[in-house]
Amino acid sequence: MTEIASLEPILSSAPQAESLSALIWRRFRRHRIAYASLFVLVLMTLLVLAAPFTGYSATEQNPKNEFASPSAEHWFGTDELGRDVFTRILYGGQISIAVGVFSTLLALMFGVVVGALSGFYGGWVDNLLMRITDTFLILPVVFVLILLSALLRELPALEGLRNSIWLVIFAISAFAWMLPARITRGLFLVLREKEFVSASRALGASDARLIFLRILPNSLGPLLVSGTLQMAFAIITESGLSYLGFGIQPPTPSWGNILESAQIHVFRSPWLAVFPGAMIFVTVMAINFIGDGLRDAFDPYVVHEK
Repeated sequence: MTEIASLEPILSSAPQAESLSALIWRRFRRHRIAYASLFVLVLMTLLVLAAPFTGYSATEQNPKNEFASPSAEHWFGTDELGRDVFTRILYGGQISIAVGVFSTLLALMFGVVVGALSGFYGGWVDNLLMRITDTFLILPVVFVLILLSALLRELPALEGLRNSIWLVIFAISAFAWMLPARITRGLFLVLREKEFVSASRALGASDARLIFLRILPNSLGPLLVSGTLQMAFAIITESGLSYLGFGIQPPTPSWGNILESAQIHVFRSPWLAVFPGAMIFVTVMAINFIGDGLRDAFDPYVVHEK
């Protein structure tokens, strides 16, 4: 009993095994740029959600106050219709970030299903699904998105959704699922041959159980990194479509259509283009740096400082 009692302080002071999630979070925090980018992205998200509290409307016009310079009253100045640019950028950020998040989720869900079926079953299933994926990959994305957006807005059945954010989300996600599908397929081709899959199959696990409860959880790291790339792509694509007039339509603000309306006034009132452009740049760069941090955090071969 005395020996056991003497061992208790030693056992209590022994280092506890670190969970996988805690290990990944610790590695991510050591990537200083990624950690700072996460803070910036959270701050920007909170900022755009605070748009209703600015005291101004995003669409109400005030021609007497057009082209006002940035000041304490209007932090980012006003546009050609006297609307507060700071408020419009915040409301536009809600649109752009929502498009990025939801189109990424849709693209990941569809791409993961396609890639999982292709990599798990192989054979003719793999050939068929990958040929479809290759077909989508060779399409000129911007041209097809412009055409698709224009056609969707002209369909009588979708008349009530012509300026809906969901049309833009579905259009972007329809051409963003191929990369997650390719990544998932490659992961499944490797993981389906591992011992834990063979053991689960020997115990009678169904294909669905093997795919979604055994292999997919071991594929989350690369898929999360892919998701950050998809989100950045979605925000840039939405901004580009809105800039060209095929995305979110005025008077509803988005970063793209704010830039489009600012181009003819850029020399007279440069802040109209500088601020929305800066928001797009900072948001996309923050998401990309977060992706870099996640990649290093999930990679077991990266040497991390203690």
